[in-house]
Order: sequence, then structure tokens, then C-alpha cells
Amino acid sequence: MSAVPVLSAFYFGSVAHYRLLARHPRVIVDLGEHYVRQSFHTRTRIAGPNGVQDLVVQIQRRSGEKMPMHTVGLSYAETWPQQHLHAIRTAYGQSPWFEHFYPDIEELLLTRLQRLADLDLATLRLGLNWLGLRTEVEVSETYVEVVSRESSVGSPDPVEIDSRPTTHDYRTALHPKSPIPQELQVAPYPQVFADRHGFQPGLSVIDLVCNCGPQAIAHLLAS
Repeated sequence: MSAVPVLSAFYFGSVAHYRLLARHPRVIVDLGEHYVRQSFHTRTRIAGPNGVQDLVVQIQRRSGEKMPMHTVGLSYAETWPQQHLHAIRTAYGQSPWFEHFYPDIEELLLTRLQRLADLDLATLRLGLNWLGLRTEVEVSETYVEVVSRESSVGSPDPVEIDSRPTTHDYRTALHPKSPIPQELQVAPYPQVFADRHGFQPGLSVIDLVCNCGPQAIAHLLAS
């Protein structure tokens, strides 16, 4: 049995996230880990006429306090949903599949959800639906301990331990400031502003579907 990937919750998610989802029948999303600033918890990356841009969700901050992801609230003191929609229209309004996917994005971002976790999971479900993926997503509101077969050696109850799925931890490997893991890298695909900026890797699933439409899944599955 292959290891089950453990992921942090993410806002829309990068192409690398969905390559991982496309390659595994089941994943675990950890809502018990602490919120991490400047991570995919609250941001997704697009490419517009001026280059790469991060879209950042605003949260209710509790200064100095560690916050489990499932407790983090959203803040609407600033009009970040409208700002994100404007940026997405600017970046992908001329892409071949923009009109097909934009209504889903607009409907979701204009829905006032209370928790960051609810927003992240809603964008995840949207991405899976766009790509036609049937990956089973298990959501854990308690911190997920990574289990490996090596840890079961010498266990007094090997039968019980062997029934537990092994896990592969991607919580720190997938981060906006970290290199994309080699096994999750995707070959260049058409992008709206590639003639200005060249191919930009590591962008949001929004970039992939607006540019590639029904061919998006083929790019994720290509070796």
C-alpha cells in the first residue's frame, strides 16, 4: 500500500498540490497544525501582465498566540475578495477558458465564510471538481502524526500497527518559499503572458485551468 500524503490546508492550491492529488487516491488535510504565516494557508500565486503576484487572504489575528488551523477566522475589514477577483480578471480575462471557470471563483469568493479552513477546503473541492479528480480527502482537526512502517518495528502489537496507513508528510515541502519537490514538478504549459515573462512554475490551479481547460489533467498526469 502506498503512503498517504499529509497536506496542510491551502487557498486554491498550486499546480504541484494538484499533481500530488492526481497521483494518490487518498490524502489527509491537517487542520490541527498551527497556522503558518506566508504559507499556502492564506495565499495563491497567479501571473498577470506585470508578472507573478500573490493573492493573500486576510485573517483575524491573535498576536503572539499559536492558532490551530481549524480555529483561524477570516477578516473582511479589507475588501480582499474583490481585490482577488479583480486580479484574477486582469491576469486571465484573455485566457481561453476564463469564462468557463470564473463564475465558480466569483461565487465562492463573494460567499462570506467564517473560518479560513472552510475557505481552503471549499477551494480544494472546487479544484478537484474542475479537474474531474475523485481523490478522497480526509480532514483531520487534530494534528496528524506521521506513521511509517519503520516505526512499527519491535511494536508489542504489530497486527494493530500494520493496519494503520503509512503517511508521507508534505506539510513543509509545499511552501511558497520552498523549491517545488521534483516529483511534483509539471512540464511547461501555455500561459497568457509567457511571451513577456517566460513560463512561470508553481502557480495556482486557477492558472492551469484557465489556460488549459480540459487538457489541464493531462498536464498533471504527464510523466
